[in-house]
Amino acid sequence: MTVNKIRVLHVVQGLGAGGTEKVMQLLACHTDPVRFSVAVHSPQDGPRAALLRQAGIPTHVGGDAGAALDRFRPHIIHVHRGGWPEPGMMRPLRLYRQTMRRQGQAAVLVETNVFGRRDDSAGGAALDATLFVSHFCAHRYEEVEGIVTAPPRYQVLYNPVDTDFFQLNALTPEQRDYARPAIGRISRPDPGKWSPLALEFLPPAVLAMPDIRYRIIGGIDDARRFVAEKGLEANVEFCGPVLTDGELASFFDSISLLAHANDTGESFGLVIAEAMACGLPVVTHPAAGLKDNAQLELVEHGRTGLVARTADEYAAAVLHLLRNPAVARNMGIAGREKAQRLYRVQAVAKQLEHIYDDLLQRCGGHL
Repeated sequence: MTVNKIRVLHVVQGLGAGGTEKVMQLLACHTDPVRFSVAVHSPQDGPRAALLRQAGIPTHVGGDAGAALDRFRPHIIHVHRGGWPEPGMMRPLRLYRQTMRRQGQAAVLVETNVFGRRDDSAGGAALDATLFVSHFCAHRYEEVEGIVTAPPRYQVLYNPVDTDFFQLNALTPEQRDYARPAIGRISRPDPGKWSPLALEFLPPAVLAMPDIRYRIIGGIDDARRFVAEKGLEANVEFCGPVLTDGELASFFDSISLLAHANDTGESFGLVIAEAMACGLPVVTHPAAGLKDNAQLELVEHGRTGLVARTADEYAAAVLHLLRNPAVARNMGIAGREKAQRLYRVQAVAKQLEHIYDDLLQRCGGHL
């Protein structure tokens, strides 16, 4: 531990393959090592622990955060969570912040609020800043809670994507064959991450284009039953999970567009942003009511992809892109440019460093 560096402890509930954990990993690994010393705490182990350690990030696994706080003595605690009250997770963090400030030491508590939810408990009151992962989440929070989401207390920080890696390791839009009848879907194998649209569009699409191929990562039992009942086994391939960006790039290179469908919507849509970074157009749909709808913040209809509302519209959108490769390529180019401009991990990490600096200055303690 280097005394003259700003110490940042990222806290997350697990180290699995999900988007929240991946975002934490990217930010931890791309924070400036000259100015910051970064570590991670999680009560649960998982495959990302090894990736963090390979990158030289100390990883404290097990129990609550108390032992990691005592050992690492962070100036900044950055917790990644859904946003709702989690007293077991937040109690040691807020008590550490309180103790350090009483001693005149710098201690800042920041959350990445993944789902834009409000914590009105003591843990939420101890936060110095809430970072929303999309403007949609910030605007909905204002609408629902009646709280103005203005800096420095509330800010939007997009989830990061390693666009440089994808630029070097995935096919460019100029290299892609957008007429190849191959589409793909990625999610966790969780029914809550699915929409009926993800399956119902397929029969009319296959009827119009019999050689279409649908590659699915995160298949659920209902999907396998649907494919079997509709006799679509020749058109659908259920693939295993991916963890690294290298595996993800290979999957994206095997398809011509990303088919996104999730009835709960997306508070950001990391897979969508990664597909865009690889030059793929995206077909998606709006979610109803006050559900997450940041997928529409990423996918601009007619520019970076297409937005459909019914199974027939969804099938028509998929077929339109496959039958018009020049249109698909232009959308892929626009999506790639947008991802590089807004989600590039180096730029997002630099924004986060500025937020850290500002919050430390405001808290007034000694490093």
